[in-house]
Amino acid sequence: MFSIKSLKVAFSLLLFSLLLNSCDKIPGSDARKFPPDPKERVKKNIEEGRGFRLMDKIGKGGNGNFEFASSNELWRASLDTIDFMPLVSVNYSGGIIITDWYSTSGNDESVKISIRFLTNEIRSDALDIKVFKRKCKTQTNCIVSEKSGNLIIELKEKILRTAKIYEKQKTDKDFKPYKGSAIK
Repeated sequence: MFSIKSLKVAFSLLLFSLLLNSCDKIPGSDARKFPPDPKERVKKNIEEGRGFRLMDKIGKGGNGNFEFASSNELWRASLDTIDFMPLVSVNYSGGIIITDWYSTSGNDESVKISIRFLTNEIRSDALDIKVFKRKCKTQTNCIVSEKSGNLIIELKEKILRTAKIYEKQKTDKDFKPYKGSAIK
């Protein structure tokens, strides 16, 4: 009697021999039809529309477009605008920046800023900025409230203006005129 293990081995060998026997029917399996030089093979494959380049596929498709934080003008502008404040949490993939409490010397009031990124596009509804004010009478007796008004508007305008400048600098740097032959 044959054991299950020996039957699996026999079946695997049979399948492997059938695959090897039918290799001439697989397109591209005959090496005589392709040039031996790798550069010529690549050129021929590209001309025939076969294959792909890895760098062409990176960043395309998929559900999310994850860029580096340094390439996102809105993100950079936000960090530059609040660079004087200590940061508690900075999460690029989560799209949020939270500062620590900040106050000028000798003042019993402090401010905390939270910036949420709703989109990477530079537009007025791309940011959700919240400013919190803390007023302390003693070290343990503090009142925290959310502040609205001019500070939020000024922060948003400053961030958007700076982001627009960064975007212009990037497009000016990346601009490369076409140097092909002129059509006559």
